[in-house]
Amino acid sequence: MTQRAQGRKLAILAADGFEQIELTSPKEAIENAGGETTIVSLKHGTIQANKHREHGDTFKVDMTLDDAKAEDFDALLIPGGLFSPDTLRTNQKAKDFTSAFFRQMKPVFAICHGPQLLISANLVNGREMTGFPAIQQDLKNAGARVLDQSVVVDSGLVTSRSPEDLGDFNAKIVEEICEGKHAEQRQSVTA
Repeated sequence: MTQRAQGRKLAILAADGFEQIELTSPKEAIENAGGETTIVSLKHGTIQANKHREHGDTFKVDMTLDDAKAEDFDALLIPGGLFSPDTLRTNQKAKDFTSAFFRQMKPVFAICHGPQLLISANLVNGREMTGFPAIQQDLKNAGARVLDQSVVVDSGLVTSRSPEDLGDFNAKIVEEICEGKHAEQRQSVTA
């Protein structure tokens, strides 16, 4: 395996109820490319994954949002699942942490229901995106231009629909984190 992401640090923002494969597969892709990953959450201890609607494994939280700073990372991953994005979207620290990556022009990756956090942080207006079919109308209502394809890349913002798209999503994650900052990355534009 090539170590092209060596020295790159990926923050993975998740809470209880994230879709397990949407965290583990991108995490493995970055680590296999030589990068580092840090699981960031709301509380210390562990967070519970889901495998579809069943409980999955628990994962150790490396850092809480109280201690995490966007400037310490090169990119952000927001896994989906039914519950994690819904919890994070109502947490101001999660929204602020996510917004900081956009202000710092760093890549942000969101899959499945993960873009719900971006909606609540007012980060999708004018952006080309995708997400799980159930949230595509929510993205449109928030001002995004929604494309129904495996991966959509818009100036450092990378979104994907579901676990079936992880091959394409992971390849783009590694590519984008290696590219670094994107001058066109922005919080939002007027529609």
